[in-house]
Amino acid sequence: MTGWQRMGRQLDLRTGRPVWSAYRAPRVPTAALTRDVRTDVLVVGMGISGAMIADALTEAGHAVMAIDRRGPMLGSTAATTALVQFELDTPLVKLAAMIGKDAAERAWRRSRLAVANLMARIEVVGIDCRLAPRRSLYLAGDVLDADGLAEEGAARRAAGLSARLLDGSDLRETYGLRRDAALESAGNLSLDPRKLTAGLLLAARARGARLYAPVKATDFSHSADGVEVVTAGGPVIRAAHVVLATGYELTDPVPAKRHRIISTWAIATRPQPRAIWPHAAFMWEASDPYLYLRATHDGRVICGGEDEEFTDEDARDALIPEKTARVAAKLAKLLPGIDATPEFAWAGAFGSTTTGMPIIRRLPRKPRMHAVMGYGGNGITFSRLAAEIVETDLAGGTDRDARLFADATN
Repeated sequence: MTGWQRMGRQLDLRTGRPVWSAYRAPRVPTAALTRDVRTDVLVVGMGISGAMIADALTEAGHAVMAIDRRGPMLGSTAATTALVQFELDTPLVKLAAMIGKDAAERAWRRSRLAVANLMARIEVVGIDCRLAPRRSLYLAGDVLDADGLAEEGAARRAAGLSARLLDGSDLRETYGLRRDAALESAGNLSLDPRKLTAGLLLAARARGARLYAPVKATDFSHSADGVEVVTAGGPVIRAAHVVLATGYELTDPVPAKRHRIISTWAIATRPQPRAIWPHAAFMWEASDPYLYLRATHDGRVICGGEDEEFTDEDARDALIPEKTARVAAKLAKLLPGIDATPEFAWAGAFGSTTTGMPIIRRLPRKPRMHAVMGYGGNGITFSRLAAEIVETDLAGGTDRDARLFADATN
C-alpha cells in the first residue's frame, strides 16, 4: 500500500430551512458498519452525485457499497435550487476563448446530452420526482448585454444548440419582463432533488448496493490492486475502486487546485400558481453574480443569488437576513406580480472551477480512485455526466469526452 492520506476539511454545507423540507421524500434505509468489508466499488457520499453513480454502476453489474458521514441527502443536495440546465455557467463564447472553440462546443453539447439522458433514466427507473421539461431565459446583464446575447445565440446555433433571441418587446409581450433581451432555450428539467436522490439510491439498493451511514472515512491507502479505507469507527473497507462523490468537501487525495468554494443564498415563496409566468421557464442573468429562479410544481418561486467566494460558515450564516432581503427585493423588481415574501430561506456552499466546468477524473498516481468535483450551477447535470464517464471507465472503455472534464482548464 502507498502512504495513508486523511480526509480533508469538513464543511457545514447548508444552513437555514431549504424549501425541499416542505415535500416528503422516500426513506432510504441504511445500516451500521460494524466489521471490515470488501466491495468492487466504494462510493463515498450519498448525495445526488453518489446516488447517480451508485445507480449507474449497479445497473452495469458492479457490486457497490456507499457510505456517508451524515446520511443520505443530508449534505448539499437539500440546498440545491435544482435548475437542471444544459447551459453552463460560462457562456459558450467565453468558454471558447478559454479552451478553444471545438472543446467548448463539445462540452456544451455533452451537457445537453447529459440532461436528456437524465430525463430518460428517471423515466426508465420510474422515479416520481416531479419531473417536467422547462424552457430557460438567459437575461441580458453585465456579463453579456443584448449584443453579447446575440453573439452567444449565434455561437450556440452554430454548435447545433437551439437558442432564440428575444428583444425587449418580445420579453414584455411573452413573459411580462422589462429587460433589454434574453436567450430562450428548451430542453432543461424541473425536479425535486431529494425525491430523485432517494429514488436512485433505492434503485441501487434493490440491485444489491449496500448503504452504510453514518460512516466517516478517515484514511485512504491506494495500491496497484485496490484501496483500503479506514473509517472513524474502526472497520476497514477494501475496494477495487473508490469514487469520491463528497460534493464540495474535498478529501486530501483530491487536488484543490483551481477549485474554490462559493457561498450562495436562496429563498422560496408561498405557493402562488396563478402568478407563475408562461411555461414556468427558468430564469438566470448574464451577470456576475447572477440571479436565478424557477417555480415548483405547486407554484412556489425559488430564487437565489448574491454569491460570494468564502468558506467561513459563521460569516455566511450571519448574512442570511441581509442576503435574503436582497434576493427578495431583486425578485420583486423582476416580477412585480409575484409575492416575493420568503417562506423559506437558506444558505449553502457549492464548488466551482476556473471555467465553470467540473473535474471528473482518476486521481493522479491513484488510478483506482475517481473524483468528481467543481460543479458550479450545473451540479445535477454534471452528476449525470460523471456517472456516465465513471461507468465507461470502469468497464474498460474510453468516453470520448472524458478528457474535456479531467481538468477545469483543459
